[in-house]
Amino acid sequence: MKTSQLSENLKGSAIIKLAGEVKALQAQGEKIYNLTIGDFDSKIFPIPDELKSLIVEAYQKDFTNYPMGNGEAVLRKSVSNYLNENLGLEYSENEILISGGARPLIYAVYQTILDLDDTVFYPTPSWNNDAYTYLSRNKEIVIEAQPDNKFMPTAEEIKPYIQQANLIAVCSPLNPTGTTFEKAELEKICDLIVKENKRRNELDVKPLYLLYDQIYWQLTYGETRHYNPVSSNPEMRDYTIFIDGISKAFASTGVRVGWAFGPADIIHKMKDILGHIGAWAPKPEQVATAKYLEKSDEVEKYLKNIKSELSYRLDEFYKGFSELKSEGFPVDVIEPEAALYLTVKFDLIGKQRSDGTLLNSVSDITDYLLKEAKVALVPFSAFGASKDSTWYRLSVGTTSKDDISAILLGLKKALETLS
Repeated sequence: MKTSQLSENLKGSAIIKLAGEVKALQAQGEKIYNLTIGDFDSKIFPIPDELKSLIVEAYQKDFTNYPMGNGEAVLRKSVSNYLNENLGLEYSENEILISGGARPLIYAVYQTILDLDDTVFYPTPSWNNDAYTYLSRNKEIVIEAQPDNKFMPTAEEIKPYIQQANLIAVCSPLNPTGTTFEKAELEKICDLIVKENKRRNELDVKPLYLLYDQIYWQLTYGETRHYNPVSSNPEMRDYTIFIDGISKAFASTGVRVGWAFGPADIIHKMKDILGHIGAWAPKPEQVATAKYLEKSDEVEKYLKNIKSELSYRLDEFYKGFSELKSEGFPVDVIEPEAALYLTVKFDLIGKQRSDGTLLNSVSDITDYLLKEAKVALVPFSAFGASKDSTWYRLSVGTTSKDDISAILLGLKKALETLS
């Protein structure tokens, strides 16, 4: 039976495919270290106790009917205050939209901004922009960001395409790399967009908008600082739609409370689109999140702890890969800055296994690491990078501290058997 062309040609998730292979090996009794998923082991990283209690309390008080279409007013007010206190951004309740996590909001941005013949500009590696562009039936301009720039796009890379694009979609801190925009580079990108929109205003045509996914902004480490477009250039306020929420900073991926904020007319139209889909965050979770965000001491305590735990894991893996590199193994690594990801490289194309067969592709490398080192990693090709890119995402959200040395030892032994 044939279905729609849209569904027939939609690509499946490479990460989900790899997860299936991991589960198959685990079902055979294999000990596999799964570093693929951008999620948390809730036994290692539980959600905040206070948030959990508030969710239970909200259910006990029977807050189980439909929430407001744009989100409960108490939560939008709480988010407004939180953004103001922590980022210095002033957005009113009517400029904020609540949804069941970030994904529906990103989809709604595409549907609100873009017509069928419009064009999305996005860099790779990046998460799911290819899928959203496809689902919205839009054209795309894709550039592959470079390791020299921490895989973050630059103004110089964007500038040649600025007049062709209707939406620029970026993420900082970036999934899959765990890297961030430098202040000066983000300012240059904002200047480009503002200049282009002044040109478009004179022509009386639709503006160029920026989708700015900052879902990981609270998870930065060391000297790293998070920067945003509107603080970088106040004129960007009319053109920027932010994506945010509690999923990552509070290990609450399954709680499903996300928010977008931006120009009121854009947010209102996004609300209407999501209203037809019914992509609301559950009302009890909304009420609980509103109360939790107001508990500054509890929030600060939780963030301090989760950042310490994630930073420790990222630093240990970074040191381990740096040592492997210094010992002459064909690996590389980029210093972690944010999120729960480390960017690592296995330059193994053409290497020979102990049985004499060659590693001829990134798929071969991924399979070799899985079978020989018992480590599952996601190649950047799963995030839109070229098929021959040997860079990988290593995610630490499901890793215990005790596993780190065993993972690094397993990788070293697997690398030692290659020639």
